[in-house]
Amino acid sequence: MTSATRPRTGDQRPAASTTLRFGYGTNGLADLRLEDALALLSDLGYDGVGLTLDHMHLDPLAPDLAARTRRVAHRLAALGLEVTVETGARYVLDPRRKHGPSLLDPDPADRARRADLLIRAVQVAADLGAHAVHCFSGTLPPGTDEDTAWDRLAGSLPPVLEAATAADIPLAVEPEPGHLLATLADFHHLRHALGDPAHLGLTLDIGHCQCLEPLSPADCVRAAAPWLRHVQIEDMRRGRHEHLPFGDGDIDFPAVLAALAATPYRGLTVVELPRHSHAGPHFAEISLPFLKAAAPATRPTPSTEGSSA
Repeated sequence: MTSATRPRTGDQRPAASTTLRFGYGTNGLADLRLEDALALLSDLGYDGVGLTLDHMHLDPLAPDLAARTRRVAHRLAALGLEVTVETGARYVLDPRRKHGPSLLDPDPADRARRADLLIRAVQVAADLGAHAVHCFSGTLPPGTDEDTAWDRLAGSLPPVLEAATAADIPLAVEPEPGHLLATLADFHHLRHALGDPAHLGLTLDIGHCQCLEPLSPADCVRAAAPWLRHVQIEDMRRGRHEHLPFGDGDIDFPAVLAALAATPYRGLTVVELPRHSHAGPHFAEISLPFLKAAAPATRPTPSTEGSSA
């Protein structure tokens, strides 16, 4: 496993990190109650949480959503945690079809169900004071050509964007390997198709950049900077969509985090390890020190201990 630790030398205090703010995704803590997951992240020193709305964590379809959301908002405030709302729960709408229904489905009623979930997520985000709502396109349905799928996607998002605009919460679309919208180029295709709405932004997953983008992950960050509204991070290898713990893949994290720190983006950078939820507390504990060590540092403050006046 590689490491990006920084040496401590002389009479200098440890280097302080930049304005990068790190979170951990609750989809990687699925075996914990939400209250326990939030307490864990606060105790470990995370700045925030990527909250996936799911049956075990602030179920968006269960009764009394507004009241439950208020309780979570109070807890986040008490713990000093920022939040991004994520909508990648695998079976929250359909217990038999992963990520179904999507905005690409043939049945307009199914597309409307997904759009309604996103609108609910926007309201939850507004009530939590979240900085963005994450979403994705979905995979191409069997028998559907790409032009039709793009039309369905563009036709499904206006009500969601209206809600996002009214709440002043960015909708951050994630390019996802294997989905219709899989790359940064695909994001721009959608952006132009919708007339470049102000509240349509980008979720950039750093591992996905390593997996399939022609640019390096650091160059992807620079290219995506004007549209960044949410960032997810994990390790990954070229050509293989497998979320890996830091150091188990091929990503140059100091380069990525330096590029990210140089952008205007000041939201959360959220660790995305959903397949490691069985050991979520362990990976949450080791991920933050790795990221802080790899992040660019401010100038160390010389120690005055032992000096004479």
